[in-house]
Amino acid sequence: MKTEIAETAAELGRSAGSTAAGILRQCIEEQGYANIIVATGTSQFETLNQLVQEHGIDWSKVTMFHLDEYIGLPVSHPASFRKYLKERFLARLPELKASYLINGEGDVNSELQSLSRSISRHPIDLALVGIGENGHLAFNDPPADFDTEEPYIVVNLDEPCRRQQMGEGWFASLDDVPLQAISMSIRQIMKSKHIICSVPDLRKAIAVKNSLENEVSNLFPASILQLHPDCHFYLDKSSASLLEGLEMKQL
Repeated sequence: MKTEIAETAAELGRSAGSTAAGILRQCIEEQGYANIIVATGTSQFETLNQLVQEHGIDWSKVTMFHLDEYIGLPVSHPASFRKYLKERFLARLPELKASYLINGEGDVNSELQSLSRSISRHPIDLALVGIGENGHLAFNDPPADFDTEEPYIVVNLDEPCRRQQMGEGWFASLDDVPLQAISMSIRQIMKSKHIICSVPDLRKAIAVKNSLENEVSNLFPASILQLHPDCHFYLDKSSASLLEGLEMKQL
């Protein structure tokens, strides 16, 4: 596990996006393709912005998988993560080989089966993820299921998670935030060859501390990343402000 700290969220994103681009280039050079998981939310703005501007990536050889999506939320809603990815990622990369977005509006069981079949055929080279204020990884809120082998699962969203979504301005009130979502499972995320975790902002400082300095526990879902053979945390000074005794590379 590597941890780097930037002065600002913008600098964090530039470094994380550049690293992600390097991994994709290497994968394409070595195996002729790359499979990527893309997270959403405000924590990913700068990282994705940098990634799509990088040169030398043959996007026609890249397949993208979606990390999580609300159940029952229309794609036209401002909080829809499908909408987010279409506007911030897919529209800027029309040559992408394929993309597998999560549709939470229809038959959930059929969607789970379809997504699981698709990702089983595409071993993931790189996962871009973040950490929630409650320490969740994707929408796996505490206590997260560390055991299921199902690639995608239905999860119940706890109140801290839902309050975060409202606080970030995606919803007008807590009652508007859906109670469930389809999420990539913890074990599926951990199967990725490389993981880049981008976590800016002071409001994430407690979650960062719990994830990096506590023992691995499903009460701190993102703490599982400590066990990954190639996970790279990108923080800014605010999100890293509570860390102690950790040797970190200053960006």
